[in-house]
Amino acid sequence: MSHEACNYMISLASHKGNPYLGVYCSASKKHAFVPTGTDNALVETIERSMSVDVVRMSIGGTTIIGSLIASNSKGVVISNLASKKELEIMPDHLEVAIMEEKYNAAGNNILVTDRAALVHPGVSKDTIETLKDVFGVEVHKGTIANISTVGSISIATGKGIVCHPRATEEDIQMLKDVFSVPVTLATLNYGNPWLGACAIGNDNGAVIGDKSTPIEIGKIEDGLNLI
Repeated sequence: MSHEACNYMISLASHKGNPYLGVYCSASKKHAFVPTGTDNALVETIERSMSVDVVRMSIGGTTIIGSLIASNSKGVVISNLASKKELEIMPDHLEVAIMEEKYNAAGNNILVTDRAALVHPGVSKDTIETLKDVFGVEVHKGTIANISTVGSISIATGKGIVCHPRATEEDIQMLKDVFSVPVTLATLNYGNPWLGACAIGNDNGAVIGDKSTPIEIGKIEDGLNLI
């Protein structure tokens, strides 16, 4: 694991040499969730950059936590791959729900903040109601750049959204209407448009894949209002 601080709020890092941090890790305003075997240096980087409590865990015995979990300050939604024992590690004050359906990769299929959520258009009505209860926000269905896995191509916080560079004007307006924050088009890890897979971010900071360029880092700084 290597990391390099850009400033006190944005850091470059990798998970065991892999720059796709958002596949392995997930974060809200108060917590970050990382695989059980995550290096201490990365945990410390996340804690310092984002001012969060870090929870080490597994889901279905896998390390791809970021793809399988979505959270905000009120609650957490986790893929139904998770076992009862794995769920026991969740902080007591968080609402917890299991995503019991076809589109169960919660991190890939849900983009959520403390203000709103956008989900894969195929998600069931029952799941929508569950998400409303757990997150305590309005939940909307939609795509970005004609891609349904909205969580994998975007990072949303209470201060801004960065998303796939092929998002249309209609997509941008929809995101502004849903989340009430500015929207910026960007890439990470040297041109990769799957932003949610490349980084984690919240109102306090971000930890992004260490293949990202200075221009990309600047876009994340601006887009998430971390300057």
